Amino acid sequence: MVSTSIDQLSIDTLRMLAVDSVEKARSGHPGAPLGCAPIAYLLFHKLMKHSPAHSRWADRDRFVLSNGHGSMLLYGTLFLAGYKVTLDDLKSFRQFGSKTPGHPEYGWTDGVEVTTGPLGQGFGMAVGLAIAEKHLAATYNRPGFNVVNHHTYMLCGDGDLMEGLSHEAASLAGTLKLGKLIALYDDNLVSLDGPTEWSFTEDRYKRFEAYNWHVQRVEDGNDLEAIEAAIVSAKAEKDRPSFIAVRTVIGYGSPRAGTNRVHGEAMGPADAAATKKFFGFPEDQSFYVPDDALANWRKAVERGAVQEAEWNDLFASYASAFPELAGEFERTQAGKLRAGWEKAIPSFGTEKPMATRNAGQQVMASIFNDVPELFGGAADLTASTKTIFKNSPHFADDPGGRNVFFGVRELGMCAAVNGMAVHGGLRPFGSTFFVFSDYAKPALRIAAIMKANSLFVFTHDSIGLGEDGPTHEPIEHLMALRAVPHMTDFRPADANETAAAWRLALERGGPTFFALTRQDLPVIDASKHDIYGGVSKGAYVLEDAAHPQVVLIATGSEVSVALGAAKLLAADRITARVVSMPSWKVFEEQSAEYRVSVLPADVPKLAVEAGATQGWWKYVGTGGDVVGLDRFGASAPGKIVMSELGFTPENVAARANKIVKQ
Repeated sequence: MVSTSIDQLSIDTLRMLAVDSVEKARSGHPGAPLGCAPIAYLLFHKLMKHSPAHSRWADRDRFVLSNGHGSMLLYGTLFLAGYKVTLDDLKSFRQFGSKTPGHPEYGWTDGVEVTTGPLGQGFGMAVGLAIAEKHLAATYNRPGFNVVNHHTYMLCGDGDLMEGLSHEAASLAGTLKLGKLIALYDDNLVSLDGPTEWSFTEDRYKRFEAYNWHVQRVEDGNDLEAIEAAIVSAKAEKDRPSFIAVRTVIGYGSPRAGTNRVHGEAMGPADAAATKKFFGFPEDQSFYVPDDALANWRKAVERGAVQEAEWNDLFASYASAFPELAGEFERTQAGKLRAGWEKAIPSFGTEKPMATRNAGQQVMASIFNDVPELFGGAADLTASTKTIFKNSPHFADDPGGRNVFFGVRELGMCAAVNGMAVHGGLRPFGSTFFVFSDYAKPALRIAAIMKANSLFVFTHDSIGLGEDGPTHEPIEHLMALRAVPHMTDFRPADANETAAAWRLALERGGPTFFALTRQDLPVIDASKHDIYGGVSKGAYVLEDAAHPQVVLIATGSEVSVALGAAKLLAADRITARVVSMPSWKVFEEQSAEYRVSVLPADVPKLAVEAGATQGWWKYVGTGGDVVGLDRFGASAPGKIVMSELGFTPENVAARANKIVKQ
C-alpha cells in the first residue's frame, strides 16, 4: 500500500486522538499509539477481515493488543473504523464506568477481543485464538466450504517479549505450526526504564527463528508499503507462525520521541501542542477529526459488510450441504450445550474407593461424544492428571484431535485456554498439579476478569499426595483462588460429587477450577443422596442428627474424615451434622435462608480442610474451630502425612468435642 495524503491524514488522526485522550485524562500511554498508528491503520483499513457493524462475526480476523497499555491505539482505531465506540467514549478515557478503560477489557468495549495489560498475557491468548481457529477449521471445513478461515493478528512490545510467558507461548505456537498467527513487534528500542540495551539485548529475531517462526523485519514503521508486504508474506506462510519486527519510534512526532519519557504519562499541554504542530493539526483544538479522514476510515464498515455477507452466503450453502455440521457450528458458537448431554454423565457405585482425578477422567470419557467442544490437555502431566481423550488424536499430529500436549508451560497453557475460550466454539481446559497453579495465577486472574468459559483441572490437591513433599503439596492455593472474583471453585468429596461438579461447570459457564485428589476416596451412595442437587447449592447436609450439637464442615478428601468423626462423636453421645461444601462460590450464591438451614447460627461449627485456615472463620465464627494447615506439608506416604498432621477422625472428633463442651 503506497502511502497517499489521505492515508497519512487518517494515520495522523489516530495519533492525535491518542494524544488528546491521554492529555484529557492526564494519564495513559501515548508513546505506542504515536509509533504504531500505521500498523493499526493498515490492519483495520485494508488487511484484516472484520465487520465493525457485527464485531462478533464468527469468521472475523482477531486482533490482540498484547501491549495493552497502548489502549488508545485500539480505542481510537475502533472509533474511526466504525465500531460501537464514540468520540465521547474517547473523551472519557480512563474514567469510572467509561467504555475506554486504562487497559482493554473483553466484554466491555465493542471490538476488544481479549483483556490485556499484564504483559505477555495477550501473546499467550493470541496463541490460544490461533489454536482454536486451526482446530475448528479441521473440525468443520469441507472441500469448497472453508467456513472457518481467519487469522489472528497480535501487536506486542518489548515488555511482552521480556515476560517468560511469551517464551512459553511462542515455543508452543511454533511446535503446533500455527500458520495463521501473525505477531507484529513494536521494536522501538525503549522500555519504561530506558533504552532496551540496559535490560534486553538478546537477538529476538534468532529467538523466534529457533521457535520455528517465520521472521521478517521492517526497518521503518512509517513505511506502509513495506509493512503491508511483510503481512502479505506472513499470510502466505502456512505452517509457521509469523513474527514481523517493525522498527518504530516511540512517541513519533512528539518532542519526547525516542525516549522513555513518552511511554507512560501525559505529555503536558506544551508538548502536546508541539506534537500537533508536527503533524499539521490545529494546536488549540482537541479531538479534531477531519471529515476526509473519518470517511476514509469508515470504508471498513462497507468492506466488512461485504465480507460478512459473502461468508453468510457461503455458510448458507454449507448448511444446505452439511446440515448437521452447520447446526453444531451454530450451537457451539452460541455457547449452548446439546440437549440431554448430561445423561451421559456416569454415576459411581460404592463398591470401591476412587480418586477424584480418576472419576474426572471417566466423566470426560463419558461425555466425549456429547460435548464435542470439550478440548484441551495438560502441562506434560496427562498421565497424572488423567485429562486425555484416549480415543482422539493429538492436535500436533491432527488439528482435528482434541488433545493438546502443552508441555511444561503452565502459564502459557492457561493463557492459551483463555484465548480458546473467548474465541468461541470450544469449552477448553488446561490441567496440572494444583500446586503449580501458582505458575499460572496471572492467567487464572485474567480468565476471571473476562468471565471466560475456561476450565482448569488441578489434581494432587493436598498433602494427601504424600511422598513428593512440601514443594508439591498445596496449602494456600484453595484460599488464594477462592479469593478471585468470578472464579468458581470445586473441591469434590468423591467420584459422584466430581461428576456433579463437571456437569455444573459446563452448565454454569465462566472460569472454573477443580481441585481433585490423587488418593482414593470412599464413594458417597448416590441412591441415598441427591448429590447433584447438593453440589448445585455449593454445600449440603450429608449426614444429620435430630438436634445437632456441632456442625462439621468439610471439603474434598476431608469429608470422609468428618463422617468418621461423626461416628466417634455419636459413640460419645454427641450429635453431629456433617456438611459437604464442594464450592464456596456456589454456596455464597444461595439465599440466606438456605445457607442458614445448612449452617444454623446457634450450633457451633468445626471446619475440616487440608489447607490454609484463613477464610474459614466466616463460617465457623469466633466460637468455632478449624482443623487445617497453617504450615507446609511433609514427605511420606499420603496416609501417614494426613494422620501426622491431624486429619483423622479421632483428632477431628476431639476438636469437635472441645468446642461443644467449652
